[in-house]
Amino acid sequence: MKILHLDNNHSLLLNQLNDLGYTNHQDFKSSKEEIETKIAAYDGIIIRSRFSIDKQFLDAAKNLKFIGRVGAGLENIDSDYAKQKGVHLISAPEGNRNAVGEHTLGMLLSLFNKLNKADKDVRNGNWLREANRGIELDGKTVGLIGYGNMGKAFAKKLKGFDVTVLCYDIKPSIGDENATQVSLAELQHKADVLSLHTPQTPLTVNMVNSDFISNFKKPFWLINTARGKSVVTQDLVSALKTGKILGAGLDVLEYEKSSFENLFASNHMPEAFKYLITAENVLLTPHVAGWTVESNIKLAQTIVDKIKAKFC
Repeated sequence: MKILHLDNNHSLLLNQLNDLGYTNHQDFKSSKEEIETKIAAYDGIIIRSRFSIDKQFLDAAKNLKFIGRVGAGLENIDSDYAKQKGVHLISAPEGNRNAVGEHTLGMLLSLFNKLNKADKDVRNGNWLREANRGIELDGKTVGLIGYGNMGKAFAKKLKGFDVTVLCYDIKPSIGDENATQVSLAELQHKADVLSLHTPQTPLTVNMVNSDFISNFKKPFWLINTARGKSVVTQDLVSALKTGKILGAGLDVLEYEKSSFENLFASNHMPEAFKYLITAENVLLTPHVAGWTVESNIKLAQTIVDKIKAKFC
């Protein structure tokens, strides 16, 4: 089979596919339209998030057998249409779930202990102990929405703390020794912390809005290492201002483009985002929760392994 690589990934992916006897070509610069003119010659595609793969692209890819997405989600692919055309979809959530679990825990502990603010204070010559007094995670209830690879990885990291972990998911009976599955209403009633681990779907877009937030009994902390469009930023900012949300750790934002790298391309920065970047109880990272040295290797290896399992 001939495989077209549309994004640069760890070299093991290309090397191992070469060793398996596949013909591999790389094109990291051509436009989507230019790729469409030649995609019919290929049996497979390897992509991260360079552009969306829609019906027009899939119609042009007349001989396509699989799409390997080097990442956790498939939201940049018209999955339903691809399946209709018999295209096998491969993602790699197993490859970066540990990285996401660690990053989520890091964000939570940093917020609780004001590490980002305290660091800035000391660098600016301010030794402010009382202003940087933290709170402890022990004794809190952590609620997870989405209990797949990422949610389970975070729950596993929480085992060393004296916390209650609850999870809500649209799939039944997936709770385990690390998290008790409950209804959304029960999670909203009990949680001190909410962590999102959901894919981007019609059910999750704009999920965390003012009504959703108001249904929480207690003020809570929000962590989002999943997808930015799950949170309505303006409603988040309003809740931060009222204290309903005590603080937020955001690795993703609703303003991101499909490539996750064009947030600052617009000359008009949303007012809600301006608030986030100045708020001391908000921690921001550039969609790197699953972006570690180790996950770079694991993601590539997962894609290779799944191609081997399906086609060799």
